[in-house]
Amino acid sequence: MSGKTVLYHVSDLHFGYEDRQALDWFAAEVERERPAAVICTGDLTMRGTAKEFALAAEWLMHLPVPVSIEPGNHDVPYYHMMLRRLARPYAHFHALKHRLGSEIALPEVAVVSLKTIARAQLRLNWSKGRVSQGDLDATLHGLAHHRDVPLKLVACHHPLVEANTHATASTRGGKRALAALARAGAGAVLSGHVHDPFDKVVEVDGQTIRIVGAGTLSQRLRSSRPSFNRLVLDGAGDFSVEVKTL
Repeated sequence: MSGKTVLYHVSDLHFGYEDRQALDWFAAEVERERPAAVICTGDLTMRGTAKEFALAAEWLMHLPVPVSIEPGNHDVPYYHMMLRRLARPYAHFHALKHRLGSEIALPEVAVVSLKTIARAQLRLNWSKGRVSQGDLDATLHGLAHHRDVPLKLVACHHPLVEANTHATASTRGGKRALAALARAGAGAVLSGHVHDPFDKVVEVDGQTIRIVGAGTLSQRLRSSRPSFNRLVLDGAGDFSVEVKTL
């Protein structure tokens, strides 16, 4: 392995409907290369149950490198558990995040979270993305805290704008958020949700920023095989992406 920093970007594990062959393959790749960290952009589970989070925790905690996680729309209690969804939607996720100690501390890169899910929305499909002003402000504050770091990555579940994939994110407030993140110095936004990888440079409100999506390691395949992204940082604020496919 070269002296350059390597990160693995994975998403949509969907424990409860996971692909064990894909998970074993990914874990073996982590064991072999020992990247500096693994960034997981949400949907750790299928229905947000305690059992599924326990399975996710067991697997994630066996990875021999630091791991950061983001919440996905499947990581809150499902609609049949509405009271729990509305009262304590993120309890299982926050407990797992605390157990992982999931803060990536590297001199050449900062990973800042952006929440794109909601316990409820004023539309029928609550699985779609939403960026509130409060959540955006928290991310902008995090970027400002890391202003001197060469590369600042924002990690979230939903693509903030569409990336011409089979599935869509329909993220409300996403375009506005993406422009604000670009102005704040974010080098790229990492996401998942659509289960197909992508890597694009987009222009939003006069701002240019890169968006990178990871595929899935679950049985819920769309247009591509199980995959993850291998990011190689150049130390000067840029990186390359290689899609690794099972």
